[in-house]
Amino acid sequence: MQKIKNIQISAPGRVCLFGDHQDYLGLPIIACAIDRAIQLKAIPTKANTLHIKLPDIGEERKIELQRPLMSVSERDYFYSALVVLKRMGCIPDRGYNIEISGNIPINAGLSSSSAVVVAWVAFLVAAFGANQNITPELIADSTFKAEVVEYDEPGGLMDQYTISIGNTIFLNTRDGSYQTIRKPLGTLIIGESGVPKQTLGVLKNLRGDALEAIASVQDKVSDFKIEEAALKDYHLYKKYVPKHLLSVFYAAIKNYSITKTAFIELSKDTLDTVKIGQLMTAHHLVLKESLKITVPIIDAMIDAAMQHGALGAKIVGSGGGGSIVALTNPNNETKVIEGILGAGAKAAYKVSITNGVQIIKTVV
Repeated sequence: MQKIKNIQISAPGRVCLFGDHQDYLGLPIIACAIDRAIQLKAIPTKANTLHIKLPDIGEERKIELQRPLMSVSERDYFYSALVVLKRMGCIPDRGYNIEISGNIPINAGLSSSSAVVVAWVAFLVAAFGANQNITPELIADSTFKAEVVEYDEPGGLMDQYTISIGNTIFLNTRDGSYQTIRKPLGTLIIGESGVPKQTLGVLKNLRGDALEAIASVQDKVSDFKIEEAALKDYHLYKKYVPKHLLSVFYAAIKNYSITKTAFIELSKDTLDTVKIGQLMTAHHLVLKESLKITVPIIDAMIDAAMQHGALGAKIVGSGGGGSIVALTNPNNETKVIEGILGAGAKAAYKVSITNGVQIIKTVV
């Protein structure tokens, strides 16, 4: 007889270093897991219910196990994960009391929502098994399906894979293959603007514009592929792109070029943190000037970080608010934090790169 277990899950936040607004185009990204996390604690009960408490937002949820799983009609990631995992033989057969909380700031561009779903998926496969090997990649792929595929959302693979796998990864967002980058990057500082990001609206609009721009080129150049594009192709093919889409077409190619260059730098035996910082700032300028996803306080925080000696800084995530990340030398972190706070940030603090999702099971 299988022994019932208490289960604890830890799922980190994530920071995109290179590749914002690239993963939904199937282009690679470089991102890292950080030591802010969602914690899930599950205690088995005799009830036939998964009782979820979310104290950070003052909500709770009960899922009755005897009710058949139906198609997903609204954005309910707890439920969509159950639908996805049922196809893999993961079927809850006993109740749990579950509490989910954490210290990843909400709606700040650090993937608190995806961390919750990663933790939930990890709990479900840890508690009830699956007909496949349970790996970080399985958790990542299942979370992506629950968040994006089930609702036909515009997101890509970055959040789910970075959180599940951990450390710093160069991720091929077309097939989920990745390489882990284990070099220390210097000191990373997060600055929270306090302005909620606008994920779905920003992603949907920019993704649609980018795909339309790419399609306009492919209509004239049938063998054009964005994943094979170089910066020279922008100048070669921009004549085929409607004027109002030129900036997103440029951003797609330019940011792809920056990400590839950053990966080359990160692959060298000796890391040039000055160069990495310069590339981060170059990436930010494209996000600011071509995609226009920043807001005034984000711009002020970036400027302050650079004025106080940061090697580079950029907005994090979909945009319209959220947070920034700055790269600096360890002996300069206090000045950078003070500068970001002085620019009006809600909070600013150092983060460390960490492991991916962790599962701890204790036999009752």
